[in-house]
Formats: sequence, C-alpha cells, structure tokens
Amino acid sequence: MRVVILGSGSGTNAEAILSAASAGQLGPTQVVAVYSDVQNAGILEKADHYEVKNSHLSSPSQQAIFNGESENLWIETIKEDVPDLIVLAGFMRILKEPFLKAFSGKIINLHPSLLPSFPGLEAIRQAFSRGVKITGCTIHWVNEVVDGGEIIAQAPVRVMPGDTYELLEQKIHGAEHVVLPSVIRDLAIGVTPFLGE
Repeated sequence: MRVVILGSGSGTNAEAILSAASAGQLGPTQVVAVYSDVQNAGILEKADHYEVKNSHLSSPSQQAIFNGESENLWIETIKEDVPDLIVLAGFMRILKEPFLKAFSGKIINLHPSLLPSFPGLEAIRQAFSRGVKITGCTIHWVNEVVDGGEIIAQAPVRVMPGDTYELLEQKIHGAEHVVLPSVIRDLAIGVTPFLGE
C-alpha cells in the first residue's frame, strides 16, 4: 500500500508512521512521499531522516482552504505518487471537492478529540476548558464536512483531576502515535476496509 503523508507542523505523528514502517510493523506499507504547506516544517526533516521523498508545496498563506492553482499543484503532484492512502497528520488546510474527488475514498485524518465532540481547531483546549473527564483522538475518513467523515477508530484518554492542559496534550499525542499507525496497518492488511468497500 502506497502512502502519502500531509502535515503542517513538527511531524511527530508522521514520525510514528515512518518509524513503524521502518520497523516492518505496518504490513505491506510504503510511505512514498511527505508534503507540507509550511516551508521548513519539522515534518519534512522527519521524512529526510527516514530517507523519504519530501517537499514544501506552495499554498495561499492566509487561507485555510485550498483553491485554484495551489490546489491543482497539490493534486497533480500527489497523483504522480500513485497513492493508495493519503494521511492527514496535523495538516491544517481544509480540502474541498476537487481534491476529495481526485482521491475519493483514500484520505484519512487524525483529529485530537473523540468526534463528534470538539471538531475544528483547538480541540484539546476545547475539551480541557469544558472539563470533560474522557477525551482522546479519532481517525476518520475525510469528506466535505470538516471532521465529519466516517469514523474508523478512536482512542480514549482519561482526564485526571491533576492534569494540566500541557499534560493532557502529551497524553493525547501519545495515544495518536499508537492508533494512527495501527489504522494504517489494518488498512494495508485488509482488516479495516477502505471507504466504500
């Protein structure tokens, strides 16, 4: 299974995937490329470390939504990699119909809450501020509704009375680093079906 990872930040989740793939823990999975909308993002350094092709692709700096020429650049670049799966790992752009249509049923996203609770930005802070006792992370298929696609897997994280926001963030990231590679492995070996199968 050919995997492309998209991300905007430090790349800790991408690193979890790359590490698991390098250790042979993801079945017949090959990470073929990593792309970021942020120049010099940490995720590109992580890909370099694992000798995976990576690149910064231009995008409108002030817009969360892809459109026009930048969207076409991303679509055409990723098509050349012939991906079976596209993983959004901390990717802070909203994908709309042209991109979703080009890679229909092939895009998954990692979100740091137990959807449908706390969709959108600052999900961990939303949950912490609300005082929930259990939160976590969700892997879901991507559709035209932000954080609204079919749920594949979730990992719960208990919020303890003495937890700070920073500690909760660390706990959720730890859960993400386990569940995301597991989902990719299960898709690769056919335990979890692809969308529409």
